[in-house]
Parts: sequence; structure tokens; C-alpha cells
Amino acid sequence: MFFFEVPFSKLFLVVLWSFSTVIISLVNVVSLPNNYSVPAVFVFGDSIVDTGNNNYIKTIAKCNFRPYGKDFGGGNQPTGRFSNGLVPSDIIAAKFEVKKLLPPYLDPNLKREDLLTGVSFASGANGYDPLTSKIALVLSLSDQLDKFKEYIKKIQGMVGENTTTSLISKSLYILCTGSNDITHTFFLRRLKYNISTYTDFMASQATMFLKELHGLGARRIGILGLPNVGCVPFERTIRGGFKRACSDADNQAAMLFNNKLSSQIDILGKNFPDARLVYLDVYNPLSDMIQNPSKYGFEVADKGCCGTGDFEVGFLCNPVLKICSNRSSYIFWDSFHPTERAFNILSSEVLDKNINKFF
Repeated sequence: MFFFEVPFSKLFLVVLWSFSTVIISLVNVVSLPNNYSVPAVFVFGDSIVDTGNNNYIKTIAKCNFRPYGKDFGGGNQPTGRFSNGLVPSDIIAAKFEVKKLLPPYLDPNLKREDLLTGVSFASGANGYDPLTSKIALVLSLSDQLDKFKEYIKKIQGMVGENTTTSLISKSLYILCTGSNDITHTFFLRRLKYNISTYTDFMASQATMFLKELHGLGARRIGILGLPNVGCVPFERTIRGGFKRACSDADNQAAMLFNNKLSSQIDILGKNFPDARLVYLDVYNPLSDMIQNPSKYGFEVADKGCCGTGDFEVGFLCNPVLKICSNRSSYIFWDSFHPTERAFNILSSEVLDKNINKFF
């Protein structure tokens, strides 16, 4: 959401941006066609949808400290979500009336009901390129699939094989990653790839993941494209010149990848007629929000709420810094991740119009 991430190259910090949310009572619940229901939600990807898995692994790509979580659960409850509140994983689960929060799979305190209604396997600083996750010491997409296989075995032990098969096939799956590949890892890969061949590589990795996920029983899969990563505050600061303009190179790369990803999804859809693979466009909704902030009730579109708003993210956005008091007026919480209010709007813009495509 939803979704992208941009790292600090010198520190090898890959911190991704998240997408939206509000408490379930404020979420616009979606109407499913033909009395369909979604028993569980499962999410894979990066910090856009990580609800705290990075808390439990050895990585610097963490945000389980203040001021993160400033507006979570009544205030000042950092949970490992890269926002001032919830992230798309939570709001999607709420939209489908599955549950209020989507817990991280690595949480050692998960209960039976937590598992049966879905979890997030996502890991902040993840990417389609395996090198992206390796640099940041986080869960790669392959690692996340291994965790999903582990999850399936746990559920089979709880409810049996037949019930598990039904649960897996009827649930909703979301994949959201790739921004950090473009904004960070590509620059480490330039001796081997140009942007055209690198986005080909990314698309091939996405295809491999989706094929394996389908092989494990997933049938309703939403795949988020990349947002206009060149317009996040940090990219404006380091690549936008004196006027802090959007980085056209980053945005062009994101659009190139999105076209290839969308094409691959169309092909997979034809090869897997029993499945519903849905491409979810994030680029255009976020672009419109940034270009026309007042249309959505925002006042600040080029800076984050934390500190100066130009570069603070991750451990650089910390309790020592001052944060804005009018968070609902900002699109971005830190220099990469949107505020809860922006995430909520984006979630509706991206997901609501595509609901019927999943069924």
C-alpha cells in the first residue's frame, strides 16, 4: 500500500513504507458478492504490511519504539508497525470483517484464534530481489513462504487436513513489496543489470513466488504494484535537488516494473483458471493524493511528521525528536511511510473498487 520502502544506503538500512488504517469501527467494510466470506487474511511482503515480525529477528530495520505507534490503540504503543497507527494488513482484515488487527506470525504469544483467522508474514526491508533482504537481515519472500508452510502444518494439527485445505483456498492473500529493490538494491546491481533487465528480474521473482503460493493452495491473491517512490520525502531530499522535486528516475522505474508485473499477473491468471490474481494499482492513487493534497483534506505532502520531515525514518525517527501535532494534515508520518489517515484513504482507493475481482 498500500505500499513502498526506501533505505539509507550508507547504513544499509532498508526501511519500508506502509499504507493505511483506522480502528475497525471507522473502516468502510466491503460488501462481498454472492454471500462470499473470507475466513482469514494472509499477508506477505515488506514494511508496508509488516505488523511486527522484525521485532523478533536480528535486524536494524525496526520501529518498535516511540514515536512509532503514536496513535495506536489509544496512543503511544509502538508495535513494530511503520506508522503512527495501523498498517494495510490490519485495515484489510477489518474491511473483510475478519478481525481488527492482523498479528505478526513470529509473535510467540499467538493464540489458536489468531492463527485460524490469519497472520502477516511480512518483514520490513524485504524485496523481490533476494539480495535486498540479505543486506537488511530480514525475511526474504522465500523465508516467508517457508513460514507459511510451517503455518499450514500447525493448522493441520489443530483442525485436520480437510478443514485446513478449505481455509487456505477460501482466504485472502496480499503481496506487497518491491519498492526497496528500486530505491536501494538496484544501485548495488548496476554492474550486472540496467533498469530494464533489473525490472525483468524483479517480475520473474514475483512470478516464481505467486506460482509457489498457488501451489500451496492460495486462490484469492491481491498483488500491489509499486507507488511513486520518487515522491516520498526522503527521495525528494536526496535526489530532488534544491527544490526537493520528485525523483523522475525512481518513478519511471516503478512504472516500468508495474507494467511488467501486471502483464505477468494476466498470464498467470490464464494459466491458473481456478484462481483470482488481482493487480492492485497504488501508483496513481498516491500520485493524485500527493499532487492534490487538499482534495483529500491534507496540507503537507512533501515532508514527514517526524522531526524535520526530510529524512527521519527508523531509528532516526526517535523519542528525542519533535513530531507534528496535526498528524491528520500530513500524508507522510516519517520520510517514507504514510500517516494512518493517508493509509486509510489509500486502502479504500486501492482495494474497494477491486473487491469483485477476487470472487
